[in-house]
Amino acid sequence: MACFTITAGEALVVTAAQITVKVLEHKGIIKYETNEDGTSKAKWSKKLGILNGMLWGGSFLLALEHIYHGEVSMTFPFLTAMQSAEQTAEMLEEMSTVGVTMALSLTAIWGVGLLLYYFFKERKAAKKAIEVKE
Repeated sequence: MACFTITAGEALVVTAAQITVKVLEHKGIIKYETNEDGTSKAKWSKKLGILNGMLWGGSFLLALEHIYHGEVSMTFPFLTAMQSAEQTAEMLEEMSTVGVTMALSLTAIWGVGLLLYYFFKERKAAKKAIEVKE
């Protein structure tokens, strides 16, 4: 019914964090080490941008799905579940279970992706160091 609002809310928070980190990177407050080949490490603003895209994209697609099924209208109160107290209670329960689970799942998937990125990056660096020793 309105589970997409939870993901959109998290996306707003991540957008604010991404903008803040980007400003701090631009001012030089957040600095990154450079690799041996002169390239800099992946910036946190870029990593947050990936999470941001996942959250906004998922929220948008869910909103379209809810509009298609008639759960969202273009007139006030916009959510059809807000027309009675019983429907509103059901909507809030869905938001607290399904919406929170979806938002946490997207964030967990992003986190696992970062862990895999760092794992394979360190593995590649370790193989390179072994080759240099030999």
